[in-house]
Amino acid sequence: MATTVASSSLRSVARLSQKLRIRHAAVAIPAHICSAPAFIRHASILATASTHTLRQSTQRSKDIPFLTRSMFIQTETTPNDDSLKFIPGVPVMGEGTAEFLDTRSALASPLAIRLMGVEGVTGIFYGPDFVTVSKDSEVTWAVMKPEIYSLLMEYFSSGQSLFRSDEDRENAGPQDTRILDTDSETVAMIKELLETRVRPAIMEDGGDIEYRGFDEDGDGLVRVKLKGSCRGCSSSTVTLKSGIERMMMHYIPEVKGVEQILDQEEEIALEEFNKLEQKLSGKAASKDPV
Repeated sequence: MATTVASSSLRSVARLSQKLRIRHAAVAIPAHICSAPAFIRHASILATASTHTLRQSTQRSKDIPFLTRSMFIQTETTPNDDSLKFIPGVPVMGEGTAEFLDTRSALASPLAIRLMGVEGVTGIFYGPDFVTVSKDSEVTWAVMKPEIYSLLMEYFSSGQSLFRSDEDRENAGPQDTRILDTDSETVAMIKELLETRVRPAIMEDGGDIEYRGFDEDGDGLVRVKLKGSCRGCSSSTVTLKSGIERMMMHYIPEVKGVEQILDQEEEIALEEFNKLEQKLSGKAASKDPV
């Protein structure tokens, strides 16, 4: 009898446990999800949505350009405190040079016209691999440099042409040292010396030199024009006399001297500089004890 009751009790406990498991399963996983067709449809919807989202994300990444700026622009000081040499690390003119001193001349180059729009900029000079920017002495480089950096970075990263046309580029570069059939042997030697020895040295300081003529039958003077950072530089006279003139007279005996051709603005600036120098020297002399 005891065995029968025990067996009955065990069967009751087993049936109760089975009911509890079924009830718990019914509560934990709803029937509409547990059914295979519904679950497969739900998984298919999720997969389709994920694929659609991925396609949208890929499409957006194609529509939005990936911008990188790996260009590093260096700057070098020049003997002229109002001129700074910017080196973008890519060719600028490649060969030759170009100078822009006003908005009208800068129209030939989109970059030059934008740089001339920076407050305080008075001149732009293109070298083979650098850009020299000259400024007004009343404006500081700390104010101007960020905007100049931004313009140079944007322009050279975009790969735009430096000039509006090939004709503009041809006209911008100097033709002064091109040896002509009509040139005498002395003039040809002067041009060769300027091109191979003088010009590279001056370009190191962000400037350039332009041949303006030689009075072969007269005073024997070579007339040149200084450009870029050398324009209006206080040390340009020293460079001209102690460097260029000495070299010319050494290699070409016919040359008796080198003379710098000045623009009207440069003549005024040089005159004012001489007046200031005389005034300062007069004050120093008056302070000396007798």
